[in-house]
Amino acid sequence: MTKGKHVHDSSGIDAAQYPGRWNRKGTPVLLLYTGKTIEIALLKNIVHLPPMIAPKLDLLTIEIPDDSIAVISPSELPANWSHYPAPTVLSEVGQKWIDDRKTVALQVPSSIIHSSTNVLLNCLHPGYGEVRVLRQEKFRFDSRLMK
Repeated sequence: MTKGKHVHDSSGIDAAQYPGRWNRKGTPVLLLYTGKTIEIALLKNIVHLPPMIAPKLDLLTIEIPDDSIAVISPSELPANWSHYPAPTVLSEVGQKWIDDRKTVALQVPSSIIHSSTNVLLNCLHPGYGEVRVLRQEKFRFDSRLMK
């Protein structure tokens, strides 16, 4: 799920300018709000919105080669991994994954719903071109979610 204006941007430049839980400033990571389900991707968007703002979102269904997804479980992270603001150690973990370039994708636990996962895409990985957008559609945002 992404803001409509960023739907064709595969550079990860927004994440480089505005780093998140898993990347440092200056490091591009694509589709920071990617999730294994539509619901967790939506929640990731909502928690970063000002109150009463209904975003214009596009829903992308993507395909990532199975052999190019690394997984980090909560048990591999420090006890405070889900705190806000995020502990610096997480951006170090993410940076190591980005720099190692062993996989295109990194599946990480969601700090919002711990039983869900998010997927980060390393647009600097040589195999990034194998990630495919299978479908793109406008997402109908129910305004009751902004109450």
